[in-house]
Amino acid sequence: MSANPKILSVATALPPHRLGQEDIKTFARSMFSSGHRDIERLMPVFDNVRIENRYFCVPLEWFEREHTFPEKNSLYIENALSLSEKAARRALDRAGAEPEDVGAIFFVSTSGIATPSLDSKLIFNLGLSEHTRRFPSYGLGCAGGAAGLSRAADHVRVYPDKLALLIGVELCGLTFQRGDLSKANLISTSLFADGAAAVLLGDGEGPEVIGSRSTTWPGTEDVMGWDLIETGLKVQLSKSVPVIVREKLREDLEGACASLGLDFEDLSHFIIHPGGAKVLDAFEEVLGMEPGGLVYSRSILSDYGNMSSVTVLFILERFLESENFERGDIGVLTAMGPGFSAEHVFFRC
Repeated sequence: MSANPKILSVATALPPHRLGQEDIKTFARSMFSSGHRDIERLMPVFDNVRIENRYFCVPLEWFEREHTFPEKNSLYIENALSLSEKAARRALDRAGAEPEDVGAIFFVSTSGIATPSLDSKLIFNLGLSEHTRRFPSYGLGCAGGAAGLSRAADHVRVYPDKLALLIGVELCGLTFQRGDLSKANLISTSLFADGAAAVLLGDGEGPEVIGSRSTTWPGTEDVMGWDLIETGLKVQLSKSVPVIVREKLREDLEGACASLGLDFEDLSHFIIHPGGAKVLDAFEEVLGMEPGGLVYSRSILSDYGNMSSVTVLFILERFLESENFERGDIGVLTAMGPGFSAEHVFFRC
């Protein structure tokens, strides 16, 4: 094979409960009004994020009741396994690959806890070899899909005789804290959703992964993450993300290009994780694009919301399905997450 692995297929899976943003907005108005006398002044956030629909593994009524952390985590394990298996099977089918072709499984998730990690079960559910190498990753948040793609590509470079299967799944809805009336929880209620994605990498036909780079900035640990409380994972969310994008992203991306012998101007396509509409506005500004230029990122955000780590893989799938690129075009897949950090994965179409 060539020195670089190919993206052989990308596939996604969604849970059964589709909720319109207006329905969630009505629910949020009722819940958060007891903590905010000026609730109507805050409600436009649900419109400003530019999301139309989201998918969850539980119905809207579930969010109206209190739930213990063990109950939430049990639902996470059950639904994460089901969605992961669906996405992985679709990725294998699209590539015409067999389970025995897979030599390593990379599993990315940050919205629930399982030990042993869920990849140990997926190996046997999918019919993979008992000798499949396992690489579970936790805590990377929204950057997890990009980081997983990078690590899986690195593995294929070292072990080119087998395919690597990346699986990401996030059930952000199950982290909802009914008793948290903070603005951070209100914003997360307007944004986050559930979903799963899988990518198969190896020798064959598809975009070539030509390199990657990771960055973690000092003094930014509090920008994003979870606080573990009695009722589970409580969101920690700062409004400084667009500021970080404007101050750091362009220089970091230019440095990442230089590390691979590329110029920033060589990039024709940008697969960018949409933290939210304001984050996308900041990305378009620093990338020198017209407002709305990140078409695929905006369309996925509108259709599915922010699914944390897997969102950028949904965007990659839509981009590849569009076939709106020329052979030899160079692009970058970028996501930012807790740390606070950035992951860049470069590919050649």
